[in-house]
Amino acid sequence: MSIAADAKEMQGEIARFRHELHQNPEIGLDLPRTQEKVIKALDGLPYEITLGESTTSVTAVLRGTAPGAPHASAQKPAVLLRADMDGLPVQERTGVEFSSKIDGAMHACGHDLHTSMLAGAATLLAERRHQLAGDVVLMFQPGEEGFDGAGHMIREGVLDAAGRRVDAAYGMHVFSSLEPYGQFCTKPGVMMSASDGLFVTVLGAGGHGSAPHSAKDPVTAAAEMVTALQVMITRQFNMFDPVVLTVGLLQAGTKRNVIPESARFEATIRTFSEASRDRMMTAIPQLLTGIASAHGLEVDVDYRGEYPMTITDEDETHTAENVISGMFGDSRLSRWATPISGSEDFSRVLAEVPGTFVGLSAVPRGVDHTTSPFNHSPYATFDDGVLSDGAALYAELAVSRIAALAAGN
Repeated sequence: MSIAADAKEMQGEIARFRHELHQNPEIGLDLPRTQEKVIKALDGLPYEITLGESTTSVTAVLRGTAPGAPHASAQKPAVLLRADMDGLPVQERTGVEFSSKIDGAMHACGHDLHTSMLAGAATLLAERRHQLAGDVVLMFQPGEEGFDGAGHMIREGVLDAAGRRVDAAYGMHVFSSLEPYGQFCTKPGVMMSASDGLFVTVLGAGGHGSAPHSAKDPVTAAAEMVTALQVMITRQFNMFDPVVLTVGLLQAGTKRNVIPESARFEATIRTFSEASRDRMMTAIPQLLTGIASAHGLEVDVDYRGEYPMTITDEDETHTAENVISGMFGDSRLSRWATPISGSEDFSRVLAEVPGTFVGLSAVPRGVDHTTSPFNHSPYATFDDGVLSDGAALYAELAVSRIAALAAGN
């Protein structure tokens, strides 16, 4: 049977694993229950498993045994497949029967689908071990949601887990919006933005709300800063090289008639070029320091570089597109004309080795993809129906790419 057909036979098993993960989300770099579930899913399969030291990651290496394949790991082709495993601090409100059992935590970004699909692919690949003239590295990664789990795993050697640097790397991400159900999405080059964090504390002098002239009000200055940041983007940056800045947290004070000592806000910043990213790192502190000075206040500006742009390799993207079309037909494949402003720490893998990232729409069937709640929403829902296709694509990417590498292509 084909990989796709075998994956269809496993659909129920993959879905059950996904539901188990969905009901028990964990956040950050420490996912002990999730790690345990992944290890159990790999139990009995011929993988060499390594657990993370600084995180609860799982790295699993499958050694291909195809006739004529080199015996030395250093001479074998190697391909990496990645799935992230962490959830988000979101209170689930989907109402699905397998909703999260953990208060304040939810798999709102679909990482439970990624993990279950890669676990399904692990079985599909193990069954075809004798066809592989190279090795497959499975990267089960914690801490994608702002904890740089990929960076941790790279530093601990995931890219060299097969005994040599992998030749290609592939990741996948499901969406609860954007595209119709079942659509695969690709884009060569810049696919997703860089992501940085801005943490600002405005330092004033507290006082009575009736006498602001005798205090130094940090609230009005912080409000001015929030607005000025948006104006700065429209006046200092090229609209064709976009910058997205969103203030998601704004805090100050304890009571309406008390001027507080300080105010703080946090923002996420998305850029699509290194030039704009570098300029933001300089322009923002300059702007905020100037506003604070004009109000007779001080400000602490902490600009943190986080994830780089997700830049896919053109050849590896073409490879993935050919595999998708061959397995599912041309109608299931879309190529994005422009990047999206979400960010990914798989970008760190793609900065080290050639590879690509594939989107997969898991919008529930019958739901309008243009209005359905997007990833990270407490109402975001993902259709189980894509699980077998995702598992099949993971496996086929490894099989076909290793075959091409072994043939010298």
